[in-house]
Amino acid sequence: MMTEHEHEQDEVITLVDEEGAEHDFAVIDIIEVDDSEYAILLPVEEENNEAIILKFDQDEDGNELLVDIEDDEEWEKVSDAWEEMIAEEDME
Repeated sequence: MMTEHEHEQDEVITLVDEEGAEHDFAVIDIIEVDDSEYAILLPVEEENNEAIILKFDQDEDGNELLVDIEDDEEWEKVSDAWEEMIAEEDME
């Protein structure tokens, strides 16, 4: 029996890119910036450990989606907030 969101850090989601290929990402964090929620994702099997940031959104049916952040300024703001969180955790 599994309960949802018990191990949020270990959650893995599958995203489909433009070519239709599936990629697994580990959800390392979910942060809130300016009333929007963002997921910090790390590729599971790829060599580059570059985290990506996607924004939680909803489609017209109310289903939760993860979308690319189109706005550079918004991306910077979320990226900075995430880096501050990491820095605070490292200091503890």
